[in-house]
Amino acid sequence: MSKIAITLGDPCSIGAEITKKALLELDFDLSKFVLIGNKESFGEMPFDIEFIDIKAAEKLEIGKPSAQSGKIAFKSIEKAIELAKSGKIQAIVTAPISKYALHLAGHNFSGHTEILDKYLGHNAQMLFVAGNFKVLLLTRHIPLLKVPSILTQKFIEEEIIKLNSALQKLSLKKPKIALCGLNPHAGEEGLLGKEEQEEFLPAIKNLKEQNIDIEGPFPADMLFAKASDFYKKNEPIPYDCYVATYHDQGLCAVKSIDLDKTVNVTIGLEELRTSPAHGTAFDIAGKNIASAQSMKEAIKFAYQNIY
Repeated sequence: MSKIAITLGDPCSIGAEITKKALLELDFDLSKFVLIGNKESFGEMPFDIEFIDIKAAEKLEIGKPSAQSGKIAFKSIEKAIELAKSGKIQAIVTAPISKYALHLAGHNFSGHTEILDKYLGHNAQMLFVAGNFKVLLLTRHIPLLKVPSILTQKFIEEEIIKLNSALQKLSLKKPKIALCGLNPHAGEEGLLGKEEQEEFLPAIKNLKEQNIDIEGPFPADMLFAKASDFYKKNEPIPYDCYVATYHDQGLCAVKSIDLDKTVNVTIGLEELRTSPAHGTAFDIAGKNIASAQSMKEAIKFAYQNIY
């Protein structure tokens, strides 16, 4: 039986703590999971579950990222990738990692998405899900200065086509997609930026001709404000997915609306990958005060879509 792998992230972070709390609170069959990470940092085992131990060569200090913690985090992901390629797991749930620690360990990746994209395929996209509110990031961990040059008509079309296909695999037969503008007021007819007119609108026209239901580009502030209003009223949201042009444009919206229920989902791979929407929280690691709610949602999303 294929399982769901849970990587424990940076062993000096809150990863082990929130994973343990989440599994204790969820009423799932634990025989369907395998944990991958440093067993010593995980501590007492309050349940019976398969565990692949990634041992530390040096002493770890909880709350302090290091080359050693980055090495263990990367090896944990590597093991999950190996299991995925051999067909032994169907999904990966990842606890947070530290980009700083990864770099100290010599692994120059900007996050899980980029690692999984390299080793499990080259179509990975970062989708954030909070209930029926979904936000895709067109660009991810890059300097803001570089964003406009990446958002070409060709790039937008390719990414939206991949998104549409991935959403259909998540049981949305004809997804309704909204595209944010890059500039304030979506460029204000070219007065505040020309990207919307020169790149976005031609891309939308071509996508519509391919029977993809997409609208925009919209001013991001009002687009997300309206989505938030529907979400808080527990009413259907106008669009199945909102496409943000850069990292903070999308994440400020979805995390402000419902951080605890937000799940980071990597789409476009053969295997499903989910993670909580927060980071390593080294400042509270080891204090047993970290909330496991987002980790619970990440595990739940993977479990319900696999089983």
